[in-house]
Amino acid sequence: MPSKDTDTTARKETAAVEKSESSERAPFDRNEKSDRIDFGTFEQILEMDDDDDREFSRAIVWGFMDQAQETFTAMRESIEKEDLERLSSLGHFLKGSSATLGLTTVKEYCEKIQHLGSGRDETGHADIDNPKVSLAGIKSALDEMKKEYAHVHRYFTGYYN
Repeated sequence: MPSKDTDTTARKETAAVEKSESSERAPFDRNEKSDRIDFGTFEQILEMDDDDDREFSRAIVWGFMDQAQETFTAMRESIEKEDLERLSSLGHFLKGSSATLGLTTVKEYCEKIQHLGSGRDETGHADIDNPKVSLAGIKSALDEMKKEYAHVHRYFTGYYN
């Protein structure tokens, strides 16, 4: 279970990223091109909604957002403990959830964390013998992933509000 201090720190970090971004929220546009969101994939989630209130898809999106926050906290704790195996597992776990929603860049950072935690480079092709190098790469990927998460969080908040 995440510590209260670590959980608070993670929320403050995410809030700071979100606050630093523009407060305008983009409406969902099925024709929009984005490197962050695969709208075709997300459209499949929307097709499962029974009615216009978007209750089903809203629950999936907000469930992911809660899950991501918890995973970020667990990743920070695992970085502090230098637990590369756990970091790889957490990256793999969040990769699947983000792929389901079509969160392209979040998924890519998760995959990098998964590879680095397994002692491979970001692409998964070459071995990394120094765990400190892997940890540094994971820290960087996590920081960038949280920025991407803030973008999609803001986007979906706008869509569902």
